[in-house]
Amino acid sequence: MKYKTILQIDDDFDDCEFFQQALEGVSNAVYMALHNPIEALQKLTSREIKPDLIFLDINMPIMTGLELLAEIKKNDIIKNIPVILFSTGPAPIVHHKTMGAENYLTKPNNFNELKNLLKDIL
Repeated sequence: MKYKTILQIDDDFDDCEFFQQALEGVSNAVYMALHNPIEALQKLTSREIKPDLIFLDINMPIMTGLELLAEIKKNDIIKNIPVILFSTGPAPIVHHKTMGAENYLTKPNNFNELKNLLKDIL
């Protein structure tokens, strides 16, 4: 298994539950969800949490996913953690690779589509 610990940073609790259920159907990875990007950054930089992969929503209050991605990529402690932008909206105007993300994926509404998407990644 390539990724043992997966962190989802998303302010939508329903999206996180949907994601977790799909993930459990295709992987034994440990799943964590944080709903506040500021808290996520703090826990990442303090090494309180050490994910192998981050799924990051773009549209969040307080700090957007793109702002959080920029903070992650300029911090030597956490910059090497792969980040997948995972959002309902269209891909950002700035190319995700330029910003340091591994990929940009649109959240599927269908459970089986999400499972297949996760299976391909993991």
